[in-house]
Order: sequence, then structure tokens, then C-alpha cells
Amino acid sequence: MNAIVTPVPNRAEPLILLSATFIISICGLIYELLAGTLSSYLLGDSVYQFSIVIGLFVSSMGVGSFLSRYMPEPLEQSFTVAQTLTGILGGSSAPLLFFAFTWLDHYNFYLFFICISLGGLVGLEVPLVTRILERHHTLKVNISNVLTIDYIGALAAALLFPLLLMPLLGLMGTSLLFGLLNVSIAIIMIWLFKDRVNVKLLSIIAGTGFIFLSTLLFHSEKILNLMERRLYQAPIIFAETTPYQRLVLTRQQDRFRLYINGGLQFDSFDEYRYHEALVHPVMNLAVRPERILILGGGDGMAAREVLKYSQVQHITLVDLDERVTQLFSENPLLTPLNSFALKNAKVSIINKDAWDFLDDSNDYYDVVIIDLPDPQNSNLSKLYTKEFYSRISSRLTQGGLVVTQATSPFFARSAFWCINNTLDATPSPLREGATLYTQPYHSYVPSFGLWGFVIAGHHQVDWSTFTLPNAVELNYLYPEVLESLIHFSADTAFVNTAINTLQAHPLLDYYQIDSKRWFP
Repeated sequence: MNAIVTPVPNRAEPLILLSATFIISICGLIYELLAGTLSSYLLGDSVYQFSIVIGLFVSSMGVGSFLSRYMPEPLEQSFTVAQTLTGILGGSSAPLLFFAFTWLDHYNFYLFFICISLGGLVGLEVPLVTRILERHHTLKVNISNVLTIDYIGALAAALLFPLLLMPLLGLMGTSLLFGLLNVSIAIIMIWLFKDRVNVKLLSIIAGTGFIFLSTLLFHSEKILNLMERRLYQAPIIFAETTPYQRLVLTRQQDRFRLYINGGLQFDSFDEYRYHEALVHPVMNLAVRPERILILGGGDGMAAREVLKYSQVQHITLVDLDERVTQLFSENPLLTPLNSFALKNAKVSIINKDAWDFLDDSNDYYDVVIIDLPDPQNSNLSKLYTKEFYSRISSRLTQGGLVVTQATSPFFARSAFWCINNTLDATPSPLREGATLYTQPYHSYVPSFGLWGFVIAGHHQVDWSTFTLPNAVELNYLYPEVLESLIHFSADTAFVNTAINTLQAHPLLDYYQIDSKRWFP
């Protein structure tokens, strides 16, 4: 026997259904954004991942809309079942994809399954709601109302996801919470349509789904930590999703590793090799290294190396993510890694996009150090374009130099030389019709293998004049090492490439092709 409930007046049904449509629309787009974002975090190549997710999702919505004509009566029951299944699958999509990446093979199979299934279920929504509302309004009114609400819901989701949900809940929490919201809508529909649906059967299905998702949400942090620990093969001491990226810090005794979006950023056992190679050549080849700009490098380790030079007057460090600079300036476990550089009076920290900073700045610098992540997506690739380098060259003093990390000349040979060639094609504002001079070089960092760098400036640097001051304490860059850094073997030697520009991002293609060759 069904429980006694208060009947809902017939005139309230359209308002409740349209309100439900608004929530369902938000949930649908959130699932789509979750799949694209999570795949970008785990696999890189955000353009490809979002293109695949959006393409599969939208085309499957079309299939779902087509299949809605075959949904059995009563339509209210079909609609309620569809919402329950959408909530269960959408809510568990992030945990399932994390699990597939860390424990199973064929990640793309599970991604495609989720996108196609969810797209099909979401595609049923508009046709079914429109048909259910037939008893209340004409077709043109129903279509107008349902589509208006649906599109407004999509806008709400697009704003909520980056501004509120990701910073506060992260991927796992957002997925499970909106799954619960979807199932809650199904429960409301059971109550609304109690005289037209199998209340007992639907209550069991929806109730089971709600309990399942609630359990996952309650244990979501433990589940995420378990998966990430398997992924990173070390105890995790810090993990947080910021508005910009996923940060994970691991520790094994006195060894620290920082990962951003799943990619290793440094290993405390050998990071000095990378940072000494990045900083000291340019500091000794610049004419007067007094005012320094560091783009990226929020861990403070490049600043640590710069501060070894007494002539440095000021360092401006620009890093997009405030959480990174806060972590490495305040955490007592991490501040010794950069010798408390971010607390030094000579260092000013600005949390801002590097491109925007250069557009707004009127200052000139003797040395610019670019310590940004690899160009694995279009947002990062734009920071390796001719247009970006032109902004930097206009901020260099006459004897100033810029250095950038440039990926691996071995594992990403074409990408490395593309960065060099793009800098080489960047106009020099001090010499009409001329471009920047470049000096490519490399260093061996055990955690990353052979790693490349490029120095560029208005004047040609003479590597043979490069000597290291005795007062500067180093662990790797001894004089006998310096000469070897500018010599490239046959398998890393120069290759001709296209120039990386905002109009076209050949660097992104080079990087992805090279990466897939070594890490398929």
C-alpha cells in the first residue's frame, strides 16, 4: 500500500516540472564539464579531450531525443527512470573515471561509455517534459518554456562550475553532489506523479541510488586519496584542487615531489640540477642582472638561485595560482626547499596571469626567467608564442636576456626546437628589422631525463665567456659541465619547425606527437 500523500494541484505541475528541468539542465552540463576537465587533468591535451567529450555528449543527446518517441507509457515513469539513471551514472562518473585511470586499462573506453550513456539519457529530457506538459499548454508554449529553462540552466552551470564548484568541492565532490541532486529530482517526480507511476519500484531504484551516491560522497576524500596514492606511488601529504589546477604533494622520508594536474613538477632529490641550469647561465650572461622577472616558479626555487647573486636588487615573481605561492612561502615542510626565498625582502609576489601582467606592466627587466609548465594544452601553448615573446622582448633592458624552460630535446625534440625557433623569429624592438638572438642548451635531470632551455636577447651571447662566480654555491654546474650544455647529439640536433603563434599552435601538435611517441 502506498503512503498517504497530499495531492498536488494540477496547476502546480507545470511549475514543478519546469523547475526540475532547470536543475536537470545544470546537472547535464556539469557532467559534461566534469568529463572534459578530468580527462584533461589525467591525459593532457585539453582541446582534444573537450572536443571528444562535447562531440560524443551532444551527438548522443540527439540519439536520446530520437529514441524518446519510443518511450513507453506512462511517460512520467520513463522520465523518472531516466532521471534516476542519469543521477546514478553522472554522480559516479568522476569516481569511475579516476578508478579507470589508476586501476584499469583502456581509459577512453570508459570515457566514451559515460559520455554516450549520459548524453543519451540527458537527450530524453526535453522531448519527454514537452510531451508530459501537453495537457497543460499548447506545443509552441511548451517548447518555448522548456528550451528557455534548459538554456538558462546551461548558463548557470557554465558559471557555477569554474567559479564555485571546482574551488570548493573539486571534481569528485561536484560529481557526487550533482548526482544526488539529479536523484532527488527523480524522487520529487515520484511524489508528483504518484498516481501515474509504479511508486514502489521507482522508490526502490531511486532510494538505492541515493544511498549509493551518499555513501560515495561521505567517503569521497578517502576514495580520492586511495586512487591518488596508487597513481603517485608515495604517501600524499597535501592535495587540493585550486581554481586553476590540481595540486598533489608527496613525501617519502625527506623526498618531496610536487605534481600539478598529474604531471611531475619537481623532485626534491634532483631539482637543483634543473634550477641551476635554468638560472645561472642567464644570470652570468646578462650585462647587469639587477632587476629580475620570474614568470611561473611559484615554488620559489628559481628565486632561491637568483638570490645567490648579491647584485640583484629586486625580484618580481608572477604566478597565476595564489595557493602555490602561499604553500611554498608558509608551509614549514616546504619553505626550506627554497631557502625561504619567497619571504625575502627583495621578492615581490604577484598572483596574476603572465600574459595579463606583461600587458599591464611598464617596468623593464635585466633578466626574465620563464619557468612555466610544458605546452601541453592551448592555454599553456600561448605562453610559448611569438606574440608572448614579443611582449617579453619589449620589457627587456638593452643588455637584458630571457631564458625559458623548453621541454626535452630528446623526448620532445620538435617541440624544443619549435620554442627555440619561435624565440629566434621574435622581433627585437632595439634593432629595426632584426629578431632576437638565441642560445639553446640542455641539462640532465634524472627525474625528467635530458631537459632543454633557450636563452634569447637583443645581443648575441658568447657562451665561452661564461664563468661561474666562486661566491655562488652550486651542486651541479661546475666549469667542466658548462661547455657540454650547448652541444647537441645527432638525435637531439636542430630541426626546422613552424613558428608558434596565436593563430596556429604547431607547438602543441609537436609536443603531443612527440609525447605519444614515447608515452603512448
